[in-house]
Amino acid sequence: MCGIAGWIDWERDLTQEQAALEAMQKTLANRGPDAEGMWVSATAALVHRRLIVVDPEGGLQPMARERGGRCCILTYNGELYNTGELRQELQAKGYTFEGYSDTEVLLVSYIEWGPECIKRFNGIFAFGIWDEAEQSLFLGRDRLGVKPLFYTVKGSAFIFGSEIKALLANPLVKPELDEQGLAEIFVMCPARTPGQGVFRDIKEVKPGWSLVYNRSGAHLQQYWKLESQPHRDDLDTTAETIRNLLEDTVERQLVSDVPVCVLLSGGLDSSAITAFASQAYLRDGLGRLRTFSVDYVDNQRYFQANRFEPDADASWVQRVTEHCGTEHRIILVDTPELVEALRIAVHARDLPGMADIDASLYLFCREIKKQATVAVSGESADEIFGGYPWFHRPEYVHSGAFPWIRMVQERMQLLSPDLVTRLRPIEYVASRYQEAISDVPRLTGEDPSEALMRQMTHLNMWHFMQILLDRKDRMSMAVGLEVRVPFCDHRLAEYVWNIPWTFKADGGTAKGILRRALRGVLPEDVLGRRKSPYPKTHNPSYLKAVSRQVASILGDPDSPLLPFVDTAALRRVVQTSAEDFDASWFSQLMRGPQLLAYFIQVDTWLRDYHVSVV
Repeated sequence: MCGIAGWIDWERDLTQEQAALEAMQKTLANRGPDAEGMWVSATAALVHRRLIVVDPEGGLQPMARERGGRCCILTYNGELYNTGELRQELQAKGYTFEGYSDTEVLLVSYIEWGPECIKRFNGIFAFGIWDEAEQSLFLGRDRLGVKPLFYTVKGSAFIFGSEIKALLANPLVKPELDEQGLAEIFVMCPARTPGQGVFRDIKEVKPGWSLVYNRSGAHLQQYWKLESQPHRDDLDTTAETIRNLLEDTVERQLVSDVPVCVLLSGGLDSSAITAFASQAYLRDGLGRLRTFSVDYVDNQRYFQANRFEPDADASWVQRVTEHCGTEHRIILVDTPELVEALRIAVHARDLPGMADIDASLYLFCREIKKQATVAVSGESADEIFGGYPWFHRPEYVHSGAFPWIRMVQERMQLLSPDLVTRLRPIEYVASRYQEAISDVPRLTGEDPSEALMRQMTHLNMWHFMQILLDRKDRMSMAVGLEVRVPFCDHRLAEYVWNIPWTFKADGGTAKGILRRALRGVLPEDVLGRRKSPYPKTHNPSYLKAVSRQVASILGDPDSPLLPFVDTAALRRVVQTSAEDFDASWFSQLMRGPQLLAYFIQVDTWLRDYHVSVV
C-alpha cells in the first residue's frame, strides 16, 4: 500500500511549486515509509510514498510508460488480486513488462483499454493516471471503498490525495467548515456521509466511481454498482458457492513479498479467514501462519456481557489458534496509552472518529507492524451477510432511520442552542437517510419483507461499512501496515447481494448461510458463536481518565470546542459518569466513555487543524 497525491493546474507552472508538492508528499510518509517519488510537468504533478509489498525494484512510482508516442504516468495505492490474468491478456496483445508488480499491470491496462480498464480490476485501489497526450487525469477507486481518495477544485487547480491532510498541505486549501461540515461532525458523528470530506469544498470519490479531469472540468462516472436480480441457486449450492469464492479470494490476498498475518478475534469471520489462510500456508509449505488479537489490561476482571457484546474473545481465540495451528500473539492495551492515542487517531483520520475504538486499533496495528507488513482481516462480513443485531431486531428494521445513529435528541441537548438552531439535527439525519435509501437498487415484484432487508443491507454496505473501512485504512496505514479484506471481494459481494434473506438467516441465525458454507472448515462451537464486535476496554480507569480530560477542556476558556457545546449540560454528563449514554449512542460500541472521548477528539481536531467556521 502507499500514499498518493497530485495537482493539476491550467494556470500555474507546477515546476515552480516544489515546496508545496514536497509538503503534500510529506503528509503521506506513514502510508509509504519505504520510498518516495515525484513526477512534475508545467501542468501536472504526481507524488507518491511507497510501502513495498510486491516487486521492490519493479514497482517504483510515479511510474511512466510510453506506447505509440503516448506517455502515461501513474501514482497508485492498492493491490490487484488478478494481476496474473491481466498480465497474460496484455502479453497476448504484444505488451512486455519490466517487472512483476501490479503497478505496471495497472498502468499498461490503462494504456490498452483507457478508463474502461477499471472494470477489469479485482482488488483494492485508489490511483491517478495523467495522460500527457490527452492532458487529462483519470482517478479510480475500488468498488467497495477499501482505499480512500479525496479531491478538491480550487479555481484552475484540481488537487487530490489518499488522505485529507495531503490536500490541506497545499496552500490553496483551507481547513474550513460550513454548515454541512458542522452537521457531519456534531450530528452524523462519527459517521461521514459518503462523498463528503467534511472540510468545505473537499469531496471524496465514492466507491465504485471514477473521475476524469480535463480542461472542461471534473466528470464523475459510476463504473460499478450492485444489481438486483432473482437468486436461482438452492440453499446448498449457495453455501458451496460462497465457500469457493471466499477460499479463492483469501488465497489471492495472501500474495506478498513481505510477511503476512491475520487479525483474529475468534469470531466467525476472522476465524474463517484464518482457517483458509492456514490451509494455504500448510499446502504451500510456508510454515505456521501468524495471527494477532487485541485485548485490554484488566478486561477479564471488568468485562460485563450485554446485548451487543455477549462474551469476551480470549477463549475463542485460543480455540481457533489450536484448531488452525497458528502462531498467535495477544497484544494488550492499557488505559494511559489508549487515552494518549486519541490525539494520534485524530491525526490518522484527519477527523474526529470512533474515539478509543480508533485509538486501540492504531495501537494494535503499531505492534503488529513490528512483525508483519501485511495483515488480512474479517472486516465487512457483517454488512454483506447481515450479521449485526439491528438486522434481526424489528424496531431497527422498521425504524426508518440509520440503526447505528441513536439518541440523537439526547446528544443534541449537549450542543449549544445556537448550533442546534443552525443545523436542525433531526432534519439533517432524516434527509441523509432519505438520500441513502433512494439509492437502493430494487427488485421488481420482490416480497416486501425481502425488499426491506435488501434496503437494510444496502444501508449497511454503503454507509456503516464505509465508516469501518475508513477506520481500518487510516489506523493501519498510520503505521505502514497494509490490511486486506477478503469479504470485500466484489465477486462475493455481488453474489451475496441477491441471496434472499430467508437464506442469509438460514436456521434462524445471523449469517446463517455463511455458517452453513463454513461447515467442516471451522469447529461447530465456533460456527455457533454469537456476533461479538471489535473489543473495547471495560476498565473503569478509562472512564475516569476521559472524564478528567473533558472537565479540563470545559475549564479552558481558550478551548475551540466551547462555542459548539452547552457547557453546563456536558459538565453534568461528566459528573454523572455519562450514565445516560450507556445504551450505545452510536454503533454497538460507543457508550458513555466513548461519548466523552469523542468530544476530546473534536477539541483536539479543532485545535490541531486550526479549523475555522465560515
